[in-house]
Amino acid sequence: MLVIFESILPIFLLVLLGVALRRSPLIDGTFWNGLEQCGYHVLFPALLFHTLARADFSGIDLHVAGMAAIGAVLLMSLFVLLLWPVLRRIGVRAPAFSSLFQAATRWNSFIALAIAEKLYGSTGLTVVAVVMAAIIVPQNFINISVLLWFSGAHRGYRQFALRIVSNPLIVSSAFGVAVNLLEIPIYEPLMVAVGLVSQASLSLGLIAVGAGLKVRDALRPHPMVMLGVAIKLVIFPLVMVCFALLIGIEGQPLVLLALSAAVPTAMNGYILAKKMGGDAELYAATATVQTVASFLTIPAVLLFAGQLAAG
Repeated sequence: MLVIFESILPIFLLVLLGVALRRSPLIDGTFWNGLEQCGYHVLFPALLFHTLARADFSGIDLHVAGMAAIGAVLLMSLFVLLLWPVLRRIGVRAPAFSSLFQAATRWNSFIALAIAEKLYGSTGLTVVAVVMAAIIVPQNFINISVLLWFSGAHRGYRQFALRIVSNPLIVSSAFGVAVNLLEIPIYEPLMVAVGLVSQASLSLGLIAVGAGLKVRDALRPHPMVMLGVAIKLVIFPLVMVCFALLIGIEGQPLVLLALSAAVPTAMNGYILAKKMGGDAELYAATATVQTVASFLTIPAVLLFAGQLAAG
């Protein structure tokens, strides 16, 4: 337990650095929006492309790992949707539910990739990148559909489809897998340049995560926030592990799948909630509390999954 805790401690120290820098007068406030956009459109896609293009897939059952990830996402989405009739009866409004849905089903891949690399090196990066490549499309499709439905804005489905196919994370993942599997030659200096960009993505991405947190929201969390924390950090990892075991996954891939489910929600869901009629403040509060709580829950999940993986 202590080894796992100390392994992921640097990751959370970078998140805390982001919290401190955001509140420091040393850096102009406009910097953070630019960093977030750069991470989403440049740094993170570069990391995904470089990791998947150079990954050695020979020792990994990609089909099974991807099936487990997609299956867990679909089961979790169905589970949260089934909560809506109950929550509606006790006065929860549609915008709040859409933000709960996002917070319970999205995951912060920056944190997952950083911890995977720290614990398992390139193998960890590859497995988590494969999970990302498998679930980016269905996860975005489901979340945006839920936002559209619960906001009452059942228009713009053409634009919605365009958003999906032009998503930089989806595009970069697809290109990376294609380059790898089809053995498409890439000019080596270009790949080196992409690799240098990708090296900066994890550290800057974690700092950006910290900058987006709202510490005051963690002090007096709303019951809906705590529900989102329980679903994402406890139920989701259990569902992922059970589904993975059911289809025969074991060893390091099992632990890495558990890690992918155990990380807190992604901060970019706040932007979607704000633009598409969700409860953006509830989402921000849930993301903050999840990130704080995951400092303790992630080691517990990794320890549990590790024991199962060891038999």
